[in-house]
Amino acid sequence: MASLRDPTPGIDDDVVPAIVRRERMADLIGGRGFVRVAELSEVFGVSEVTVRSDLAALGDDKVIRRVHGGAVPREAPAREASFEESLEASAPDKQAIGRLAASLVSSGQSILLDVGTTTLAVAQALKERADLEDIVVITNGLNIALELESEIPRFTVIVTGGALRPLQHSLVQPLARAVLDQVHADVAILGCNGVDVRHGITNVNLPEAEVKQLMAAAAETVIVVADASKLGRVSLGTIASLDEVDLILTSVGADPTLVADLSAAGVEVLTA
Repeated sequence: MASLRDPTPGIDDDVVPAIVRRERMADLIGGRGFVRVAELSEVFGVSEVTVRSDLAALGDDKVIRRVHGGAVPREAPAREASFEESLEASAPDKQAIGRLAASLVSSGQSILLDVGTTTLAVAQALKERADLEDIVVITNGLNIALELESEIPRFTVIVTGGALRPLQHSLVQPLARAVLDQVHADVAILGCNGVDVRHGITNVNLPEAEVKQLMAAAAETVIVVADASKLGRVSLGTIASLDEVDLILTSVGADPTLVADLSAAGVEVLTA
């Protein structure tokens, strides 16, 4: 991609020594937070096989860390995980939660489907349900919209407006409110970074938390999907209090005490 290219004047990428190319790759990854293999191939004018070899060497040197589709910096304290990093974490649990969430959907319903890796699993599970017809999905996740594209016209897929956040491939304010204020969906299925009895449902990123709030307010039923690692955690941005949530779907391995506390607080919890 041209916007990523920052070559050293007078040096052609094709003849740059591997050690120099790898240093440039490390700098680019450090500045961006996440870069895809295909982008690195285009920027440096080498094959994806060469890029993967370079990333393997940088990984061995503990400069970067390989994730699904690309690489991220090795040391990134207090940094929000990219979509690709999160995709690799607890994948079987998220798939189980996705199937459980999809099982609760009926033909003819409208769904606000939030951005995230667990909600992507919900989208994939919805696709697998051949019995579903006349479903409307409104999402702020570009990944989710593309995942469901093949189901049109069985599903109607609507993407909210807004500014694109590359880290999560999500759409946030401004303009997201313009769509969400005009709809009332049957169900909102929301992802999060934390579920806590006292602090409710929270998210690490404030712009995304705001859109999640709008989704919750625009739905008849609010379902939160959160694998076991999210229970008991609190993040920066508030999405909803527990009394604004109808159902929490979590995974096997969830702390029984935390589940009992959530149930005692009045919210139903189902384990996938």
